[in-house]
Amino acid sequence: MRCLPCGEAGLLVELDDLEQVLAMHAALQEVPPPGVVDLVPAARTLLLQLDPALTDPGAVAEVVCSTTLQPGAAPAADSVEIGVVYDGADLAEVAEHTGMGPREVVQAHTGQEWRVAFCGFSPGFGYLVAQDDRLHVPRRSTPRTRVPAGAVGLAGEFGGIYPRESPGGWQLIGRTDATLWDVERDPPALLVPGTRVRFVEVEA
Repeated sequence: MRCLPCGEAGLLVELDDLEQVLAMHAALQEVPPPGVVDLVPAARTLLLQLDPALTDPGAVAEVVCSTTLQPGAAPAADSVEIGVVYDGADLAEVAEHTGMGPREVVQAHTGQEWRVAFCGFSPGFGYLVAQDDRLHVPRRSTPRTRVPAGAVGLAGEFGGIYPRESPGGWQLIGRTDATLWDVERDPPALLVPGTRVRFVEVEA
């Protein structure tokens, strides 16, 4: 673990892997150090945003370095259910990569709980992780210039849903009409770090 000041109002905690990030996020969410106003996880780091009137990066770093991590811990958040039509352009290719049939891919995707590890790429895009590593597949060798909003995909160890049309290289297995980002909603993102997600197959 390494703690690096990030300006006057931030502390960047570098960790060994995503599991440690989730465990640190969970621990600091449960008992936030004084003066910490927000926690922003990523794949290997956790950014702590501070109120400089209440604390400083050095004081918070001492608390972070003394924090005991619980393996398998994850930040608490709500759960959501997302309906998916499994007719993605890459479903057959994902099946080939995994050695499963297309129906088995769907069953594996819907048959487990996913959790949002962190957010990024575009507003509302959550990087989801789950236990079944059979769905770990490589990104496409040639990214698409346009992926439609609502596309449900897989890439590496992550699952995700495109909140809006954009370029992308994920393997697409389905689509949803769930609204991932809505500025009129509080919070605007449907998926925030820690959110538990269940995918449910629906008819087109």
